[in-house]
Amino acid sequence: MKILFERKFPPAVEEYIVDRYIVSRYIHRMKFDKHVPLTPAAFHILLALADEDRHGYAIMKEVASATDGQIRLGPGTLYGAIKKLLLDGLIEEADERPDPSLDDARRRYYRLTKHGARIASAEAGRLAALVKLARRKKLLSPASL
Repeated sequence: MKILFERKFPPAVEEYIVDRYIVSRYIHRMKFDKHVPLTPAAFHILLALADEDRHGYAIMKEVASATDGQIRLGPGTLYGAIKKLLLDGLIEEADERPDPSLDDARRRYYRLTKHGARIASAEAGRLAALVKLARRKKLLSPASL
């Protein structure tokens, strides 16, 4: 572990201080933002929209593909989460659509907003901090994930 303090603390005290820092920096601060932590479904939807606009079924397929089938969003979960993300301003309906001859006109396409990208980034940072803590606590090996 790199030296974090000029003054030498016993390892248990130093670990406690670092743990408290992570909690205060990433977890307690998040309760002031009503969007973080995100539900797993909401986070996966934001991740699916991070690189391109998609319609609902394409979001479902992207989430299943990105998680190797471990997470499958059903229509109720997907559209319930989309409704909340729209209301919160994290995603918006896309104005531009593919050529109607190549696509069903009834489909609604969604895109990530700048605010949604910031929230997704904050959630990714929060999860990364938790993974780092789990590794330090030896709950995850350095090579896992």
